[in-house]
Amino acid sequence: MNTKSIRLEHVKMRFENEIVFEDLNLTIPGGKFFAILGPSGSGKTTLLRLIAGFETVDAGSIYLGDQEITYMPINERRVNTVFQNYALFPHLNVFDNVAYGLRVKCIAKDVIEQRVVATLRMVHLEKMIYRSIQQLSGGQQQRIALARAVINEPDVLLLDEPLAALDMKLRERMLVELIELQDTLGSTFVYITHDQIEALTVADSMAIMNHDGEIEQVGTPKAIYEFPTSSFVAKFVGSTNMFKGILEIDGKGAVITIDELGAFAVVLPADKAWARDGAEVLMSLRPEKIEISKQMLSGFANHMRGTIRTIMYHGSSTRYNVQVAGGTIVRVFEQNEEHFPQEVIDYDDEVNLYWQKENVVILER
Repeated sequence: MNTKSIRLEHVKMRFENEIVFEDLNLTIPGGKFFAILGPSGSGKTTLLRLIAGFETVDAGSIYLGDQEITYMPINERRVNTVFQNYALFPHLNVFDNVAYGLRVKCIAKDVIEQRVVATLRMVHLEKMIYRSIQQLSGGQQQRIALARAVINEPDVLLLDEPLAALDMKLRERMLVELIELQDTLGSTFVYITHDQIEALTVADSMAIMNHDGEIEQVGTPKAIYEFPTSSFVAKFVGSTNMFKGILEIDGKGAVITIDELGAFAVVLPADKAWARDGAEVLMSLRPEKIEISKQMLSGFANHMRGTIRTIMYHGSSTRYNVQVAGGTIVRVFEQNEEHFPQEVIDYDDEVNLYWQKENVVILER
């Protein structure tokens, strides 16, 4: 089982006069499904190309396991890449596309046939072994690209937005198949995407890159979503309500007084109040953490009233924009529970918003 980690240390890179990476440091654990999530233009694909050897650093080092590969030729790295456009040979059939890398290495013909069949079985396309590439759907072509990449048994498989050209249903199915494939192979998968749902779905751990090519946060999908460490991460991964306020701490706990909410005092646990007493802080509150009701409910640390301004039905959830004191809009996502009758909430209704103090996150000063 190939479980080599990847390590980038103090990587610097420019394209002409544009700085791509000023001082990039990142460790990708071996044998895991690792996602790199960031906006378009953040340098995700360039990072992948550095690992693969298609680009060269201006300074710094890249390691595969304990071996430095910074300037190693592409063909000597045990790294394969799956591109967004598949990069298949249209004049070759399925078998010949998948077998191509083995033939370059002059592997015996009977061994090639055994490995091609076994690899196509992993991606559920063994029955199309002699089919023309032009006869395959987009999803099938992507599986062939995956088969061709993994047949050489690389230590690392790099996936550059591989599902971007597929429709939503097919993307969902392919994400599951990618997870199963990584679990079967046990090698290191590095998945580049700007789609937060894809990253949260596939990743064992992930890194968030900002517009300047800097790593904002590294962690498990749950840790990054539930405990973002910056406003960029909180806004880029999921949706959030974000407010500035003044933190006050005493022996009983902590509150953040928010002027734009009509000097509303948000209660939070004292152990989450890492800033000093009296500091101006930025607070994040996820929309799905807020309970909405026209009724008075008990058991919540925080409660405010507002008026419904917008209602958006999203199938599994309904999203509300609620105008509260000071004219500020608070976003609320409510799960649509099929087996339980829900209140009928309409435009201009007066509603109560509730949330627990544990759901409040202080992001930064």
